[in-house]
Amino acid sequence: MNFAIAIDGPAAAGKGTIGRAMAAHFGFPHMDTGLLYRAVGRRVLSGMPALEAARALTPEDLQADGLRTAEVGQAASQVAALPQVRAALLDFQRAFAQRAGGAILDGRDIGTVICPDAAVKLFVTASDDVRAQRRHAELTAKGADLTLEAVLADLQARDARDMQRADAPLKPAEDAMVLDTSRLSIDEAVEKAIALATARMAAREFSPIRPN
Repeated sequence: MNFAIAIDGPAAAGKGTIGRAMAAHFGFPHMDTGLLYRAVGRRVLSGMPALEAARALTPEDLQADGLRTAEVGQAASQVAALPQVRAALLDFQRAFAQRAGGAILDGRDIGTVICPDAAVKLFVTASDDVRAQRRHAELTAKGADLTLEAVLADLQARDARDMQRADAPLKPAEDAMVLDTSRLSIDEAVEKAIALATARMAAREFSPIRPN
């Protein structure tokens, strides 16, 4: 039985951390779909047209160095607003979601577009200030020289692009469970997300196959 878990939300809300932890807990494969757009954005920065970059994407591209930089993040947000790019990556994501046994995907349009029939849908969010503090700490730990104000402005600009784009805008699915992590530790957020997913699984009489 296929059992997809869709996790959506804005940048630095915690969806990637939660997705990886849930994948380890349930024994599901996990895809950070934001890496798809970062990989495309990285190629665009090197001079490749966006649509060509999307069509040529391979799983190996998701392991490339430098995908988490602020510059690549900006490029990713810009290419993600292009309907042709999103369409080119649609099958890539849906094939992953259909893996036998279950799969977890996190992104911005998983529950609304990629997996509208996902058994579990979470929308992970947090306040702008909290998200900016998290992203600033992450980037400065990697050596980036950025002010907190610059990171906040970048996040807000990205949110605006993601929410206002005509194709697959960032928004909670109608049946998504909203998880605000502003006041939660990582462990608390993961625990709450697992509890929500477990309850939904029980309601649907699904028991995941855990790894040995």
